[in-house]
Amino acid sequence: MRPTLTDAQTLDDQDTLADFKAHFALPEGMLYLDGNSLGAQPNAAREALDVTRDQWRDSLIGGWNQGWFDAPERLGNLLAPLIGAGEGEVLVSDTITLNLFKLLGYITESQGRARPIILSEGGNFPADGYIAEGFCHSAGFEHRVLPEGAALEEHLSDQVAVVVLSQVNYRTGQLRDMAEVTRRVHAKGAEVIWDLAHSAGALAVDLAGSGARYAVGCTYKYLNGGPGAPGFVYVRSDCQQAGWQPLSGWHGHAKPFAFDADYAPASGMTRFRTGTHSALAYAPLEASLTLWQHVDMAALRVKSLALTDLFRACLADLFEAHGIEDITPAPAQRGSQVGLVQREHGYAIVQALIKRGVIGDYREPGLMRFGFTPLYLSHADVWHAADQFREVVESGEYRDPRFQTRTEVT
Repeated sequence: MRPTLTDAQTLDDQDTLADFKAHFALPEGMLYLDGNSLGAQPNAAREALDVTRDQWRDSLIGGWNQGWFDAPERLGNLLAPLIGAGEGEVLVSDTITLNLFKLLGYITESQGRARPIILSEGGNFPADGYIAEGFCHSAGFEHRVLPEGAALEEHLSDQVAVVVLSQVNYRTGQLRDMAEVTRRVHAKGAEVIWDLAHSAGALAVDLAGSGARYAVGCTYKYLNGGPGAPGFVYVRSDCQQAGWQPLSGWHGHAKPFAFDADYAPASGMTRFRTGTHSALAYAPLEASLTLWQHVDMAALRVKSLALTDLFRACLADLFEAHGIEDITPAPAQRGSQVGLVQREHGYAIVQALIKRGVIGDYREPGLMRFGFTPLYLSHADVWHAADQFREVVESGEYRDPRFQTRTEVT
């Protein structure tokens, strides 16, 4: 039987995370199911930006001694417990792309360049493959792609140096068994770099418990750091002195203010810093990560699964008649999103929903993605979003020509 609004409200009455919604600035009348692309703004972010802006105005260069300079390490320590890392194992810096490049160079150097192959995965967000291909082109390695759906073991050998994998697939929401995959890769003498873009802040990541040594991620999605917020890089503590990373910038120097002519890498995660970062970009992220210190990650996961299950249950009877395929994995194998495919009308359905104030996103070919962020979504919100989806599809509203025009960003 299809869930009712009363059912959703009953779940809200039992929600231990319900109070967090008041900490976010959400436009009135909007049902935001796109936190897997860009998270909502924490209320504290505005004040944090004002403080940093005032420091810039009042202290000018002195601001670097008022918390700006050590922000990459400080925010890394705030982020660490959310992904199962220890203090001094995470650096907030640059982007996933740059941090992945750093790790590819760092790991292959630590291996003495003895293994010639870098393996990335097909069928997932292509950016990791792009940077792996670019690294191989510039550094003389061979880039190979793991075909979508292929068994990883069939592509591992003593020639593979590094495997780059996402914990959660950006299209399907498929969640990999990090511990088991890490064990298999390490058993072949290779390293694995985990991309946590769609898992950090979406579920309880356990880097330490899984045996992971390297990871990268972003903070502008589920972690609500703001548009263009810096990425992060994780290196297990016993792997931090293995060599140089290839982007040997000023802030990664052991003594940056000695201005030595020759480079000497800093100890620990600081060696993965590059150049001068944006203090303004770190301010709202720190506000968000401070709020995250009060979140029970186990409760977050329970609510995430409840929200995704509710959305699907509200719409399940609609799919077959309208040519919609639900590609969302089973609960234990999913991240925090629902994926629905309608190859002919998917884009238009999403645009019609956006017009109604229900924000999801679209990815080719035909994929309608809906991200569920437990800190600022209620079960009633999800019920109303599903109700709007039903109205758009059953009425044929999406067939209006205005919903057929493609925008630059989908």
